[in-house]
Amino acid sequence: MPDTAPTQATGHVVAVRGGIVDAVFAGHGPEIDDLLYAGDVALQVMTFVEGGAARCIALGGVQGLGLGTPVRASGGPVRVPVGEAVLGRMLDVFGAPIDGLPAPESDARRSIHRAPPPLAARVSRAEVLETGIKAIDLLAPIERGGKTGLFGGAGVGKTVLLSELIHNTVEHHRGVSLFCGIGERSREAEELWREMGDAGVRDKMVMLFGQMNAAPGVRFLVGKAALTMAEWFRDDRSQDVLLLIDNIFRYVQAGSEVSGLMGRMPSRVGYQPTLATELATLQERIASTREGAITSIQAVYVPADDFTDPAAAHIFSHLSASVVLSRKRASEGLYPAVDPLGSTSVMLTPNVVGQRHYDIARAVRRTLAEYEDLRDIIAMLGIEELSAHDRAIVARARRLERFLTQPFTTVAGSTGEGGKLVTLAETLDGCETILNQTEFDRPESDYYMIGSLVDLEGAA
Repeated sequence: MPDTAPTQATGHVVAVRGGIVDAVFAGHGPEIDDLLYAGDVALQVMTFVEGGAARCIALGGVQGLGLGTPVRASGGPVRVPVGEAVLGRMLDVFGAPIDGLPAPESDARRSIHRAPPPLAARVSRAEVLETGIKAIDLLAPIERGGKTGLFGGAGVGKTVLLSELIHNTVEHHRGVSLFCGIGERSREAEELWREMGDAGVRDKMVMLFGQMNAAPGVRFLVGKAALTMAEWFRDDRSQDVLLLIDNIFRYVQAGSEVSGLMGRMPSRVGYQPTLATELATLQERIASTREGAITSIQAVYVPADDFTDPAAAHIFSHLSASVVLSRKRASEGLYPAVDPLGSTSVMLTPNVVGQRHYDIARAVRRTLAEYEDLRDIIAMLGIEELSAHDRAIVARARRLERFLTQPFTTVAGSTGEGGKLVTLAETLDGCETILNQTEFDRPESDYYMIGSLVDLEGAA
């Protein structure tokens, strides 16, 4: 059982409805967000109802709870351990171990409900975090100290891309890394734990999980628990933190479940009426201060590939870079399936990335957009009916599409091909070479799943 503060009040259960428990207290009772215990079941106070009863969301199964079950207050909200002791560990929403090892030996515990840093304490760095993934570094560079979203429907490669980003950046990251799994599969948690151990970076990493089978209250709070640990490294140790979240949509979904259990009237498309507020409460804590920066990369499931869905639209508004994964590109075998026309970043300006990078990225986008416009003509009449100028555009675009694919280390066991990490300079040189050519000696298939153009020359 998680550590608790000295008991302040006692009461008893008066109602149990699904994951919602009502409890009444004699005298001075708990406050909003306080942690209670009914037997061994943890509860968090969400609101107060008629008669002064505290309406709580269960942070575990409610089997065995009945009317009259004693309830004791912990004297405060959910608190998690912070400090060096959590590094290299796999923990739950309470900071309790789920890796089979003893509990972290940390004297410091902090509330997971914390205010974001004040505006006066924030800074804007305008630095780019290089990932070694061509399509991202070229078209949607990640801001160091910013928030990046990996958007896509089911099965287009969000988790694989996030795993590759972890592999490429954690090893070279100057600070600590924190992975937060919200509502994802247990298999993915086990694989990530093993992969980070094999890569030798687990001792610089903390992993928190609120898995798919966890109570909605756990999935709703685990993101705040992860941020509390990240804030300690940023504020108390002045370290940069890389925060990886898979999947932020499951946080919204858990909030919707909690809202429904609380009996609130649903809003647009069935989401909770407090969607924007709940999302902002989490996202605004991810910030750069004078002490350090929290750089966040978040996988975002898009329901039915509908980017106008309220959850996706609200998440978009908080991000500095959006990497959109396309089902059409995935079906063509173009992995990572990054949509070059839909992906954006506030970092892609001449002042930040430099004029050359900006010009090459715009030329790549323009070439691929012109190719999209010509696709219908090619489908109806054939490529032979195009002018020489248009045929050259198609040749360049098809080679650029294939050049922006690359093999990943995290799926090397399935593909039988080792991963390739490509520097930004190699990516820019390769794209510039393709853009400047009008005739090609090599077939477009030779550009598929290579690293830099040096690999093409080596295969000659």
